Amino acid sequence: MLSGCAGYHVGPIKPTPMKSVQRICVQNFKNDTLEPRVEVLLTNAVIKQIQQDGTYEVTDEAHADVILTGTLNELLRRPARSFRNNILQTREYSLYLRGRFTVTNINTGQVIENRPFTGTTSFFVTGSSPRAADSNQDERQAIPLAAEDMAVRMVSQISEGW
Repeated sequence: MLSGCAGYHVGPIKPTPMKSVQRICVQNFKNDTLEPRVEVLLTNAVIKQIQQDGTYEVTDEAHADVILTGTLNELLRRPARSFRNNILQTREYSLYLRGRFTVTNINTGQVIENRPFTGTTSFFVTGSSPRAADSNQDERQAIPLAAEDMAVRMVSQISEGW
């Protein structure tokens, strides 16, 4: 009966390149989009997600084993669903945030991870009628959700390897 549990491991199972990492420093992300302050949302979401995951301790650069940096390259809004009576008016949008993150070893300067990442969400256009709809305001309210999705995917990659 004990041999059936031989492959199980208690505690976090880190990906091989991150095996020796205990502490991580998350630097402010760079924003190459035209949307202001998205980098702050993303940086805060990543720090919060790392703390919730518990695999690494978030610290400053002086005490960290690795540094996590990233660049937000693209913010896309794509129509997903139109109004029933007017196919030219969009009712629901899909929002995509795209970028790249890098994890660098502080002592050696070696890049451990360098991958693209994406965060997605969808949002409905509010308003009592298609003419009263304000899709820009609805997009601004959906950006934090896409940033959180991006943070979950990124932290999953560095803490679990997938």
